Amino acid sequence: MKSELLCESGGCSAKLSAQKLDELLRDIPVLRPENLLVGIDTHDDAAVWKINDETAIIQTTDFFPAVCSDPYTFGRIAAANAISDVYAMGGNPILALNIVMYPAQEEGLPVLADILRGGAEKTAEAGAALAGGHTIDDAVPKYGLAVTGTVHPDRVITNSAAKPGELLILTKPLGTGIVLAGKRLGECGDDVYQNALESMMRLNKNPALIMTEYGIRCATDITGFGLIGHSLKMARGSNVTIEIDSLELPLLPGAYELSDSGCIPTAAFRNLKFSDNEVHFSEHVDYSLKMTACDAQTSGGILMCVTEDRADAVLSRLKDSDELCAVVIGKTMEHREGEKWVRLK
Repeated sequence: MKSELLCESGGCSAKLSAQKLDELLRDIPVLRPENLLVGIDTHDDAAVWKINDETAIIQTTDFFPAVCSDPYTFGRIAAANAISDVYAMGGNPILALNIVMYPAQEEGLPVLADILRGGAEKTAEAGAALAGGHTIDDAVPKYGLAVTGTVHPDRVITNSAAKPGELLILTKPLGTGIVLAGKRLGECGDDVYQNALESMMRLNKNPALIMTEYGIRCATDITGFGLIGHSLKMARGSNVTIEIDSLELPLLPGAYELSDSGCIPTAAFRNLKFSDNEVHFSEHVDYSLKMTACDAQTSGGILMCVTEDRADAVLSRLKDSDELCAVVIGKTMEHREGEKWVRLK
């Protein structure tokens, strides 16, 4: 079922730009109690609160306008995207609440029911209980979840714990924003579009379990700020330099061709503007690959830092668990004062 209320223009590309977000948050006073293990300081994927020596809770929320015209698929993607923040921090999702903005006309409510059904099924797949939520009458449909997870306080994975000499592994191909732009412009084939939807609907559950198994301490999921933006936040928070090999980037089928033909969404240019002063883009990097690295991802993969001695084992486990991809795309290095935080070569 498709709805004229929904469109292929939402997802994580609807976020405020990272630059505007930094400006807004700069002077906002926030409490930093001792039990707040992860807060706003490093712009991590979620907040973490220590309950006791054995348990901490992970709290996150994420919602956005429709990323596709099929309501059931939209619900599944939005839920997978919100739950991913818990997985990125090594947690186990246990509870979720719906966040709904939708026009209240009676004829549109069956479409909303399909959105909620998709979200509920994906939440159940993650093993979390969907226990209610909040709805607002709004002209532009938006949907997502507030999600709570649990994690051991000593095993929290953050975006600020990278060490020099680690390898960077990415678990989903890039290009969701580009494919969605291609769909809007009528340049994207059905197979390419469906492949992107399947990627966005896939939970990051297996990578989270494998990260915990191998004691990985630094990771983030790649969403609205793109690979470059999230790598920049990781590099800054960890005080390391991140080097990414553009030729190793995994791409969704058709994404390169669409980017090369000009299907580059506005959010990619926003992410480029935010990172441009702190990222070195080699003059040899293919322009389409550069913009794909900046492309805003919806329900993207996990970017994890893995020590060299464990990288082969982690890659093998990811591939055995049928992840869409498991690719080393770069490495971390010691950061020297005055250097750019991220290098794309």
